[in-house]
Amino acid sequence: MSLAVQIRQHGGPEELHIVDVTVGEPGPGEVRIRHHAIGLNFIDVYHRTGLYPLNMPATIGMEGAGVIEAVGEGVTHLKVGDRAAYASNPPGAYCEVRVMPAKCVCKLPDAISFETGAAMMLKGLTAQYLLKKTRPVEGLQPGDHVLFHAAAGGVGLIASQWAKALGLQLIGTAGSDAKCQLALANGAAHAINYSTEDFAARVKEITGGKGVKVVYDSVGKDTWDKSLECLRPFGLMASFGNASGPVAPFAPGSLGAKGSLYVTRQTLFTHIATREATQAMADDLFAVVASGQVKIHIDQRYPLADVQQAHRDLEARKTTGCTILTL
Repeated sequence: MSLAVQIRQHGGPEELHIVDVTVGEPGPGEVRIRHHAIGLNFIDVYHRTGLYPLNMPATIGMEGAGVIEAVGEGVTHLKVGDRAAYASNPPGAYCEVRVMPAKCVCKLPDAISFETGAAMMLKGLTAQYLLKKTRPVEGLQPGDHVLFHAAAGGVGLIASQWAKALGLQLIGTAGSDAKCQLALANGAAHAINYSTEDFAARVKEITGGKGVKVVYDSVGKDTWDKSLECLRPFGLMASFGNASGPVAPFAPGSLGAKGSLYVTRQTLFTHIATREATQAMADDLFAVVASGQVKIHIDQRYPLADVQQAHRDLEARKTTGCTILTL
């Protein structure tokens, strides 16, 4: 048996219920993992509210870290007793123990704690594919400016540090002066409080009127139009979330008028679709964290029983950095 957080219908945080569930043996290509810590992410809110619908009842949660308890047939990269961490479909991380596909579960280096592993996998792998794989047609070179929204969030703080390590000039946005200072302290070259400043005007000022080569945007509806204004010709608008709501339909012709722009909607789960790709990305993340170039900030911890409050705080923008659920 395992404690798990289930939703029986889509809705608010009050729909998150602690229940007992039966956990069986792993089948072919699966493992059973006992969690030591669980990551909290905005995609969990999308699953709870129904923006990304699930079949009911559903256990949500996309990342965790713990110890492998059992290994199914055909799994060769993990064994019983291994420390492990993952960001993976299907949802189901909000629990003590689960059976899940093994392909996205990675052996966790001894130098990285369970809490750090649970906090960094989804957000760190997201930062990895954005900075390393989601690049404008003209590429990115040291010294180039990029715009990163929600720079004081979990993905943003990792991306700010990683971008600095790559020599990029990251311009971060956040919703308060305190969050802007946090982004600057973590490697952002500039920070803009979008609640008090016109971020498009500031970006043009910072870049001498040229604009940025790429905008990384997990906010969505509220930042979309002005983000397009921030791009230089042939720039890339890289959408990877919709914290403020989905982007409204727009005319593709407008991209030509703004400078032959490119638009992409990225998701981590395309990038980690294979065992080999997952491991390569994780190795890159583990290396940059182990080197100290990227530090994982766990700014909030909630017991699993307080999951409703964790969701309320996340949606109210009260959190910074990474948040974990503890067991």
